[in-house]
Amino acid sequence: MTGGAQKPRRVLVTGGGSGIGRGLARAFAEAGDRVTITGRRAEALADTDAGRGMICLVADVTDEAQVAALFTEPYDVVIANAGGGAAGKLRSITLEQWNQTLAVNLTGTFLTFREALKGMEPGGRLIAIASTASLKGGPTIAAYAAAKHGVLGLVRSVALEVASKGITCNAICPGFVDTPLGQAAVDAVQKRFALTHEAALAQVVADNPLKRMIDVDEVASAALFLASSGASMVNGHALSVSGGEI
Repeated sequence: MTGGAQKPRRVLVTGGGSGIGRGLARAFAEAGDRVTITGRRAEALADTDAGRGMICLVADVTDEAQVAALFTEPYDVVIANAGGGAAGKLRSITLEQWNQTLAVNLTGTFLTFREALKGMEPGGRLIAIASTASLKGGPTIAAYAAAKHGVLGLVRSVALEVASKGITCNAICPGFVDTPLGQAAVDAVQKRFALTHEAALAQVVADNPLKRMIDVDEVASAALFLASSGASMVNGHALSVSGGEI
């Protein structure tokens, strides 16, 4: 299962309109795969495609019927990337924010993987884009960390269910990635503490021993590996892409 070396694989990337999802979709397209991207904004999906021949489908991963409609044919690689969530101390998080965070990160991954397995054949790959927040907590990310810990529990459980079918299920756990969401985190720190941009960035990446944000291509490279034939014995694994933070 090396992209482009044999018959092109069918690859699905949720949350493909920007950030990590955009990088994943373009990396698999460049490897010669037939890529389908989903998201809630048609214009953002079109920007990701930009003439690369991707299939762009508007869908909300928290909606069971919309997720089911994505799987008119089975996929060889399914990447549950859609995510996000509210930041703030637990006492300030509303029930609506809590439920929304769990829905997009955890329920969305559940719905995507469940539907994928109805038609996925041996050699298939399930990949969840989790986070270092799947592996540790943080003082202002209780809802997000809870959801991402749940994603990792789901991945490890599904991995045991599908191993006998020749399918693998793994998670990628990045730290802060240089995306619009990552830059928004820097902007929030800058505003909250009245810092310069450079000082705010240094605070955001303080836990990364390399002291920089992660490049989207570095996350995409990890996904390409997990989707390859060389990773056929990697199953139920949380691959930290964080410069040694974890």
